[in-house]
This record gives sequence, C-alpha cells and structure tokens, in this order.
Amino acid sequence: MLREEGLRLIEQTRIIAIVRGVEEGHIAGVAQALLDGGVKVMEVTLNTSGAESMIARLQEQFGDRMYIGAGTVLDREDAEKAFKAGASYLVTPNMDEDVIRYAVEQGAPVFPGAMTPTEVVKAWKAGATAVKIFPGASLGIGYLKELQGPLSHIPMVAVGGVTEDNIAQFLQIGCYAVGIGGSLVNLKEIANGNYEWVREKAARLTARTQSQG
Repeated sequence: MLREEGLRLIEQTRIIAIVRGVEEGHIAGVAQALLDGGVKVMEVTLNTSGAESMIARLQEQFGDRMYIGAGTVLDREDAEKAFKAGASYLVTPNMDEDVIRYAVEQGAPVFPGAMTPTEVVKAWKAGATAVKIFPGASLGIGYLKELQGPLSHIPMVAVGGVTEDNIAQFLQIGCYAVGIGGSLVNLKEIANGNYEWVREKAARLTARTQSQG
C-alpha cells in the first residue's frame, strides 16, 4: 500500500492495532478479524517472536487492503530490519532522531514515542509524521489535552489506556489517532482461535471513532 493511501486509512479509521506476542500461526486470522471489524491499520512489534516473517506475510496477504507497519523499533538496526521485512511505517516507544531521519530518507511514515513537550517538539522537527504520546495510560487524557494547547500543530497518537469507553474523548481533544494493543488484540482469545472476539471488539471501537465524524 502506498504511503498516501496508508495515511488516508489512518485518518479515516483513527485506530492503529498493536500486535504484540501473537503466535505466527494466528497472525492471518487476527489480521482478517481486524479488517472485518473495520480496523485497517496494524503494527507488529519487533519484540514479537517471528515479527519480521509476520510482517512479510501480512504484506503479501493483506497489503492491498491494510496498512502494515513495525512497532517497538528502538534503533537504526531495528528500522533496517523492519523495512527489509516490508514494513510500510515505523512506530517507536522512544525518541531516537536517527531512526526518524532514516525513516524520512526511506520515504516512510514514522510515529516516534515521546512524553515531554521537549521530546514531542524534537521528534516533530526531526521529521515525525505524528508523535506517539507514551506511556499514555499513566499520563492520561488530561495530560494529552494540556499538550494540545501549545502544540496543537503537531499530530499526536495516544497509546496506552485507550478503551471503548474513552476512545471518543481522545479524539475529541484532538488526537490524530490512537494505538490499541492488548484490549483489542487479546492474546487469550486469539490463542483459543476466537477471532470473532477480535472482530467484534474492532467493530465496537470503529463505531466509536465514526461517531466522532
């Protein structure tokens, strides 16, 4: 999927599914469940066993319908592995300017993690597509809302603590998108082959984002 089309998907659906710890045999089932539920953007974290082969497989099977990226990209070496596997974009938990610049050189979107206003601005100036505010669960909606005050020109992705009950609030305060992991990609349900659980959860979350217009 081309960069422009992928970014449009993020702007339309507003949800990035974070896939961490899923066994490779379940990855296609999870992707199909997310897609059927309306979540068309997903990242496979590099600290998941078999992540690189999963990214390659997802691109082959779903790359024309879903935007597939790599998460937990910690440094330049990780970034190179991710792109070699076929990742269309990078998500990081930390603010590494070298990773950001490398992604920009490759023409790929990058969503670096940042916590403080200083980190957010540095990430943006280095070329971030949007800045992931992490750890969102600990910081809370109030913190994100305060950041939006002086930094409303910087697109922000809330990650951590996003649920069905509060996803609308994150979008109402101006978040560009949200990243959702374990509460959507439930490892217990997936291990039991219950992909329908994931589809239904994705559909409910998607319905909440669409209600925000």
